[in-house]
Amino acid sequence: MNATEIKKLFPILDQNVNGNPLVYLDSSATSQKPISVIEKLDDYYRRYNSNVHRGVHTLGTIATDEYEGAREKVRSFLHARDSSEIIFTRGTTTSLNLVASSYGNDNVGEGDEIVITPMEHHSNIIPWQQLAKRKGATLKYIPLQPNGTIALEDVREAITDKTKVVAVTHVSNVLGTINPIKEMAEIAHRHGAVVVVDGAQSAPHMHVDVEALDCDFYAFSGHKMGGPTGVGALYGKKHLLEAMEPVEFGGEMIDFVGLYDSTWKELPWKFEGGTPIIAGAIGLGAAIDFVTDLGFDEIEKHEKELVDYSFERLGELKDFTIFGPRERAGLITFQLGDVHPHDVATVLDAEGIAVRAGHHCAQPLMKWLEVTATARASFYVYNTKEDIDALTNGLVKAKEYFSDVFS
Repeated sequence: MNATEIKKLFPILDQNVNGNPLVYLDSSATSQKPISVIEKLDDYYRRYNSNVHRGVHTLGTIATDEYEGAREKVRSFLHARDSSEIIFTRGTTTSLNLVASSYGNDNVGEGDEIVITPMEHHSNIIPWQQLAKRKGATLKYIPLQPNGTIALEDVREAITDKTKVVAVTHVSNVLGTINPIKEMAEIAHRHGAVVVVDGAQSAPHMHVDVEALDCDFYAFSGHKMGGPTGVGALYGKKHLLEAMEPVEFGGEMIDFVGLYDSTWKELPWKFEGGTPIIAGAIGLGAAIDFVTDLGFDEIEKHEKELVDYSFERLGELKDFTIFGPRERAGLITFQLGDVHPHDVATVLDAEGIAVRAGHHCAQPLMKWLEVTATARASFYVYNTKEDIDALTNGLVKAKEYFSDVFS
């Protein structure tokens, strides 16, 4: 199935915006949803809407089977060993905060080190900043190479026997850099540190095997891979999760509650307090079915072709800068002369082209790039070379509109 055929499976893409066919190039922020996911959510609410685990009636049984079936799909998707290692959360941000608040609070102390990189999304910076402040730990940054990549010699220098946590994005949401997680994990583990991976930009676009990567925690969101908003998952090695304390308390996650003390359920339910994200998890399972059926070999090949074509077409533009390495995931972050990225995005929107503009929740990286903001075009399975052509033509119009800047 080619991208043109795939695009027809996404109802929202069949429309005009500002009098032009919609060209959606903002999938790194959130992807569009295939009809199979939309229908799965509709089916849940129409046919078996019920709470899970608690009831013995028919609707509750169906809902529980679908919910736990979705957990198994996530396990298989990530190639985890056991479904109890999969915790449903509201998304990547919640997952990273859970690790920092639970594992971090119990295992990071005064004088210990937390190692991250300047390319992290705020969701993988702020929880560690706050943990370091609470515990009197040191937050260290692995320096970036001029092209926005990480050198393993810098990793070896940054990680020491004082390092307790290494938190790193698998794929930068700005630069498209694909980080060497497996090699970083090997270095970290030699020093007794755990590795926490922000997989928000990798899970939708590439084959992920947490066992092969040997990461200790891996977080991702459903809405960036064709699933619903408000749901994601945290993978954690079983022995680590078993030793961690829950951070939310209430129904579902308890074993026994007394007047003055309580005990928790076993994994994974001790981390899923309250009514869980039932419809979201079921929708996430449907999204996993969709991308799995397409095949990640094909997804990666298609996105590489789009990146290559983007460099070819956008390279024709003068006064145009692309940030990040040449070998990258499926996004292009750029600057058009001295035109503010918000102005560029506004002109493109008038042509029906949706891109992202701003600091992309990566202000430390913007400072490293010596810019205040950038524009970003990000691709997914439904994008075509014609979309890149439309982007290029839109940027030409932006240059014409702001011709005084280039004179």
